[in-house]
Amino acid sequence: MPPWDKVRPELFPQAFETTLAERTAEYRKIADNLAKPTFANTIVPMQLAGKRYGQVMTLFGVMTGNMNTPAYQKLDREWSPKFSAASDAITFDKPLFARIQAIYDVRNSSGLDAQQIRLVTRIYDSYVRQGAKLNDAQKAQLSQYNQQLATQFSTFGEKLLADESKAISVTDEAQLAGLPDSVKAVARAAAAERKLPGFAIVNTRSAVDPVLTYATNRALREKVWRAFVNRGDNGDANDTNATIAQIVKLRADRAHLLGFKTHADWRMQDTMAKTPAAAMDLMMRVWPAAKGRVAEEVADMQKIAGASLTIEPWDYRFYQEKVRKSRYDLDQAQLKPYFELGNIIQGSLYAANRLYGLNFKEITGTVPVFEPNMRVWSVTDKAGKDVGLFYRDDFARTGKRSGAWANTYRGQRGLAPAQLVLSSNNNNFAKGAPGEPILISLDDAQTLFHEFGHAIHAMLQDVQYPGLAGTPRDFVEYPSQVNEHWLLTRDVLDNMRGITRPRRRCRRTCSTRSRSHGRQPGFATAEYLSSAIVDMKIHTVANGVIDPDKFEATTLAEIGMPKQLVMRHRVPQFQHLFSSDSYSAGYYSYLWSETMDADTFAAFEEAGSPWDKPTADKFARLLLSTGNETDRAEAYRAFRGRDPDVNALLKKRGFAPTQAAQDAK
Repeated sequence: MPPWDKVRPELFPQAFETTLAERTAEYRKIADNLAKPTFANTIVPMQLAGKRYGQVMTLFGVMTGNMNTPAYQKLDREWSPKFSAASDAITFDKPLFARIQAIYDVRNSSGLDAQQIRLVTRIYDSYVRQGAKLNDAQKAQLSQYNQQLATQFSTFGEKLLADESKAISVTDEAQLAGLPDSVKAVARAAAAERKLPGFAIVNTRSAVDPVLTYATNRALREKVWRAFVNRGDNGDANDTNATIAQIVKLRADRAHLLGFKTHADWRMQDTMAKTPAAAMDLMMRVWPAAKGRVAEEVADMQKIAGASLTIEPWDYRFYQEKVRKSRYDLDQAQLKPYFELGNIIQGSLYAANRLYGLNFKEITGTVPVFEPNMRVWSVTDKAGKDVGLFYRDDFARTGKRSGAWANTYRGQRGLAPAQLVLSSNNNNFAKGAPGEPILISLDDAQTLFHEFGHAIHAMLQDVQYPGLAGTPRDFVEYPSQVNEHWLLTRDVLDNMRGITRPRRRCRRTCSTRSRSHGRQPGFATAEYLSSAIVDMKIHTVANGVIDPDKFEATTLAEIGMPKQLVMRHRVPQFQHLFSSDSYSAGYYSYLWSETMDADTFAAFEEAGSPWDKPTADKFARLLLSTGNETDRAEAYRAFRGRDPDVNALLKKRGFAPTQAAQDAK
C-alpha cells in the first residue's frame, strides 16, 4: 500500500536520487551482460527494472496532482528535466538497444510465444520512436528538447493552477438568485475556507457550471464565465500563451529530428487511428451535425429569451435549462436529491458486481490516505480471490488540479513477483457544509461512472507482462465511456441506498433526461469537438510556429464555430495538451473511443438487457482483461464480429445517421 501517511515533500530529493541510481544500475547490468541476448536475460529483467523508482514517482505524481503546494511545485520544476534526461539515457544506451534489436531480429524463429513476440516488437518499436537509432549528436539534441519540454509542462501547470485557485467573491446573497440552496452552501463553504465574507465562486468547472445554469443574474453569469474561459489568458504572470508557443515549437522540432513531418504524425504511430487524417475524418463526419444541432438549440432558447436578448455563451446553459423544463417538465435541480454522492458510489459498485463479479468491502480508516476525506475498498473477484484496493478522492480543494481522472498506483501483472491492483478515482465535487448531504448533478454522476470505468478496466486486467498492460491512447477512454451507460439503468437507480424520493419518479425523470439527450447534444458535442479539432490542427503545423490565441480564433472561424459557445478547453488552459505529452494530438481519442463504446452498449441492447451475462463476460474476457496483449482493433472485431459502427455513436449523440451523413457531404 502507498505510505501516504509518511509522504512529505522534503523526503523526495533523496528518494529520487536513490531510486534513479538503482534503476540505472539495474539497466546497466542488463546492458553489460556478456551472455547472448535472450528474452529471459534481457526482456524479462527490463520488465522488472526500476520498481522502487516507479513507486516513488507514483507518490510524487499523485501529490503534484492532488496536493500541489509550493514545495511540490518547486520539486517539479527542479526534477522534471532530470527525470527526462535519466529516461533518455536508458533509451539511448547503445549496448542495451543492441540486445533488444538482436532479440527482435530473431523474434519469429527463437521459440517465443505470441505474447512474447508482441512484447519484444512493442519494446523495439518504442525505443526506435524515442530515438534509439539516432546518432550521438541527434540524441544529445533530442534529450535537450525533452528536458526543455518537461520544464515547460511544469510551468504551464503552475500557471493554470494559480488561475484556477482564484475565486469571485459575492457578499450580497441577492446576486445569487436562482441558485439552489445546495449550490449556495458550496459557495459559502468556499468563502469560509478562503476567509472571505459571504460566498465565493471558485474558478473551476464544478463551481462555475451550476452558476451558469441557474443564476438569474445575467451580469454575474457573464463575470463568472469570463473568469473561467480566460484562465491562463489574461496577459499577467499566469498567462500561458508564451509557454504554449514554446511547447508546440519544441514538439515540432523533436518530430523532425525523429523523422516525422509533424508532432501529430509522431504521436499517432501507436494508436488505433494511426494517422491525423483518419482522426480528422471521424471528427469532420460528426462536426456538421453538431453545429447544426447547436443552431436548433439556440433557436429554441431564443424563443424563451425573447427578442430583447441575444443568446451569448454565458446564457447557453441557463436558457437550455429553461428549454428542458418547458419541453420535458424537467429541471436538473429536481434530480440532485436523487444524486447524493454516496448513492451514486453505491450504484457504481452494484453495477460492477453484477456485470463482472467484482466485490467491494469498504476498509476506510484502516489504510493510509493522503487526504482525510478519502475512502478505500478492498476488492475481490467472483471466486473471492484478492484483486487489490480501490481509493476514492472526490472533493475539490486548493492545490488540486481541476477535472476528474483515474490513477493506477500499481498495475496488475502475472510475471513474478506478481502484483495486485491499486487503483484510484479523483474528482472535484463540491463538498458543501459539514453534515449536509453531498448532492451532485447528473453530469457529475456520469463523470463518476466514467472514471470508475477506468478503475474497472484496471481491476479486471489479467496480463503476464507489464509491457503489455498499457493500451493505445484512443482505446484508453473506451472502457470508461462504456461504463457511463449503466448509470441510468432501472436496476442501478433501484439499488442506490437511501434515495429519499419515490424511486418511480426518479426513474421517470431520469429516463426523460436520457431520452431528451439532456447533455445538450449540440452544445456538448460542439464544445468537445472544437477542442479536439484545434488540438489536431495545432499539432499538424509543420514548423510548430503559432500564436496560440490567434491560432485558436482562426481555426474556429474556419470550421464555423457557433458564436454562442466556446471550446470546452480553450488553448490557454488546455491541460490535456500542455501539462504533458499524454493527450497531445490525442484529444480526438474520446470520440474514437465513443464509437466503440456506443457500439458495445448496442451489443447489450441487441442481447435484450444491459445485464446480459454472456455479453458482459465476452466483453471482459476479450477487451477489459487483455491489456494490449493483442491488437485492440482485432480484439474488438473478435468481440463484435466486425469493426465498430459509427451510426451507434451518432445515435448516442442524438444525431440521426442520415442527417450526419448528409451534413458531412
